[in-house]
Amino acid sequence: MTHSRNNRWTLAVILIVVFMAGLTGIGLWARSDGTPGTPLPPSPTPRIPTDLAPDAVVDPPFVSLTYGIHAFLWWNESIRTFDLDNIRLMRFSHVKQRFSWQDIQPFEDEWHWDRADGVVNEVEYRGLELVARLDGPPDWAITDPGDPGIPPVNLDAWATYCGTLAARYQGRIAAYQVWNEPNLRREWLGAAPNAAGYVQLLAACSDAIRTADPNAVIISAGLAPTGTWLPDAIPDTDYLRLMYDAGASPHFDVLGLNAPGYKWPPTVSPDEAEADPEIGHRWMVFRHVEDMRGIMVAAGDGHKQVALLEVGWTTDQREDSTYRWHAVTQEQQADYLEGAYRYAAEHWRPWLGLMTTIYVADLDWSEDNEEWWWAINNGGFGADWGGRPAYYALSNMARWEDDVYTPPQDPSDPDAVTVDPLPPREGE
Repeated sequence: MTHSRNNRWTLAVILIVVFMAGLTGIGLWARSDGTPGTPLPPSPTPRIPTDLAPDAVVDPPFVSLTYGIHAFLWWNESIRTFDLDNIRLMRFSHVKQRFSWQDIQPFEDEWHWDRADGVVNEVEYRGLELVARLDGPPDWAITDPGDPGIPPVNLDAWATYCGTLAARYQGRIAAYQVWNEPNLRREWLGAAPNAAGYVQLLAACSDAIRTADPNAVIISAGLAPTGTWLPDAIPDTDYLRLMYDAGASPHFDVLGLNAPGYKWPPTVSPDEAEADPEIGHRWMVFRHVEDMRGIMVAAGDGHKQVALLEVGWTTDQREDSTYRWHAVTQEQQADYLEGAYRYAAEHWRPWLGLMTTIYVADLDWSEDNEEWWWAINNGGFGADWGGRPAYYALSNMARWEDDVYTPPQDPSDPDAVTVDPLPPREGE
């Protein structure tokens, strides 16, 4: 249940709850794995707006829909080319790759560009578009500011990193995602999440990128759907409102969201989830995106697009897994991912631009890695790469790209999966 209050009251209540927790040691609903725990008293958050403003979008930076997938292309050159060839066979256009700050600038006076150059060159050679996720600060740049409203990184060094990278790859990176899931303590470098602090980090990076590459597209960090509260997290709905209160809007072109479907089909609405005793929470369904879009419109940002930066369903049914409670079968994963793209195409265009599936697996993952269970392949090399049902479902599904519709492919048709030949490399 939620009640109508203004955003300043929301912030005040959050601060009071944190203060009282420190004094009395009361337990908060703070399971970092997202499983339902003992809830806090009802949040004073306003009701979710229902206006999604489908006609408000102007000058969208992404085709609606834009089909993307998160890959891990950094360390192994051979698997990099193999993964990219398989992504081409999927007919997806965009690849998201993490550009970890610590891998590029491990020391203040050292810059290592060889692997970043390799990723950019290979993605470009294959006619794909690159989305760069920027985060992962090196130890030398992590700070302890003492003030929760200040980000736990050196902002001058962070801005230098963002600007230097954008200048090096000007015009060659389609979009920059600035951080990931800052509403979770584990992603905010162990500090309690703070939206005003994130806005400072976003602004520093955005300004530096735009100075180096004025045509760059800035995507705000994907926010994690959660009902967990401070000190471990802030629910994404409240966090987004606090971002707007802190002046985030001028510093991003596209709103970033993460949209796992948990255990449920992609068509389940937040209202249905809230009313269903088995679900009970609006944020536990893929269509929670609509709640976030409503907040965005109410804040005056309806003219911007949304990018879904992590869309997926886990198949992790191991007995000791903290994600087992919302695991699905591989067949359900395939059906739900295909259904999510179909639902988004039929209901969320043109305000939804990029939609990114997780993951093409890292070569080094095994069944011991939680991420392995979200992936659409097994992560080996050659025959061991092992496309799962989701890989083939996504490869063959129907496509909507602005006003262009491409019907599904028949996998039994020997000519169904075709891609344009690669151009010769320089010197060939």
